Amino acid sequence: MKRMQETNTLAKNYPPSEPCSCSICRSYCIRPGWWTVEEASRAIDAGYGNRMMLEMSPDLTFGVLSPAFKGCEQDFALQQYSGFGCNFYVDGLCELYGTGYEPLECRFCHHLRRGLGEKCHADIEKDWKTSAGQALVNKWIDISGIILKYK
Repeated sequence: MKRMQETNTLAKNYPPSEPCSCSICRSYCIRPGWWTVEEASRAIDAGYGNRMMLEMSPDLTFGVLSPAFKGCEQDFALQQYSGFGCNFYVDGLCELYGTGYEPLECRFCHHLRRGLGEKCHADIEKDWKTSAGQALVNKWIDISGIILKYK
């Protein structure tokens, strides 16, 4: 129950922005936005797990599942792929838009909300720094076989 309340609070604090296709808003799609833990869990259940990547914190104490960079699906987030953009961003459009699986951070960010994206990102990070967040990361690792690639 507490996890659902936290997710609802994040969604309430960071409501969707108006759709925009300006160059600033489109540039946000180079760096995939983050789901909340609950959103990522639903995205995995919907079959999107094979299009995710694992981002590790700089101190390697926790991980976050996010839409993958193109070419980095089912892998660790690797810098060499970062310039390719989100794998859901195709022909100038987001494949997740309107599906109910678009990440909270993507829904919230907008050129009119300058500076607020950092706060949103930090609050979503807190959601992932929980036992539920790390349990989902471990579940995804088991499903994706990511560790087997690096043995």
